[in-house]
Amino acid sequence: MSLLERHLTLVAGILPGKAAGGLAQTLDGMALSVNSAPVISIPIKVNQGSRSITMKASNVLKLQRAVAAAVFGASVFLATAEAQAQERIVIKGSNTFGEELAPALAEGYRKDNPQVAIELESKGSASGFEALFNGQCDIAASSRVPTEDEKRLARSRGIKISDYLVGFYGVSVIVNQRGPVKALSDSQVHDIFTGAITNWKDVGGEDAPIQLYIRDPASGTHLGFRELAMRDQAYGETAKALSSYEEIIEAVKADRAGIGYASMNLGQQGGIRAVLINGVPSSMLAVNEGSYPYSRTLRLYTVKDRESAHVKKFARFIRSRAGQQILADHGFARVFEKRNWSADW
Repeated sequence: MSLLERHLTLVAGILPGKAAGGLAQTLDGMALSVNSAPVISIPIKVNQGSRSITMKASNVLKLQRAVAAAVFGASVFLATAEAQAQERIVIKGSNTFGEELAPALAEGYRKDNPQVAIELESKGSASGFEALFNGQCDIAASSRVPTEDEKRLARSRGIKISDYLVGFYGVSVIVNQRGPVKALSDSQVHDIFTGAITNWKDVGGEDAPIQLYIRDPASGTHLGFRELAMRDQAYGETAKALSSYEEIIEAVKADRAGIGYASMNLGQQGGIRAVLINGVPSSMLAVNEGSYPYSRTLRLYTVKDRESAHVKKFARFIRSRAGQQILADHGFARVFEKRNWSADW
């Protein structure tokens, strides 16, 4: 079926299928004879039968023009709708970014850009770089800088990268507020969570067995804390896995001998204490300054010559006041001071 036939059917709505085709065909043929006959009978095939439409010859040209205008208008409408429906941003990479933060940012962005679909896949920072270099995503989300191998691969393919700093991820180590321990070293935290230290008296606390509370293995934080604080070693055997930071906090509140971790925005409430790490408090300022050890930089990477307008706009939205508030609401540290970060491509 020709474009004219399809749109004639769409616009007229009264002559389906072959009937529309017959009318379109006849109108094309009548253009040469409109001045030679006062009345024209136009045969139309309908299903297995036929019928005729009789009209003044002078009206045929008017009908042609009307149909042409309708076809053009419908074509523009459908082309615009199709283009809008295809607008999308594909983001792959970091679990830290993609597990909870990315869906919230996508929702916030789409409030003013509802025509843009945002697709998310969180399988780790390495998977994001791989997908970006292979043209399988628009944005690679990463909670680390690219490795030397990743940089070399990009250079070998002639890929020039844009780098957007969007925020910081920080984790507070929390204990029960009634306990005496207020500070730990990073090596002590490592030994406690791996099970090498099992009694509080070995780190200046009471003579009581330490009870670990951690996130469940399905969460990105379960692995993230291992990488940040435990050199990616296994948790101690007595660790109790819970499904949210809130559950960890409630468990530590109820257990004088408990220790766990939570996002910074949750680690300051009553009943628990966020301990100093190497003498540094778990605060947004310390994270921005780079002095707090259990933090990561969150970045978005794009290929410069493949950036769409909405990819750039999405990156700007994350750095806006509204976007940074979403980060803060989900326990991430906002970008409020400039830092000397360089991807060094």
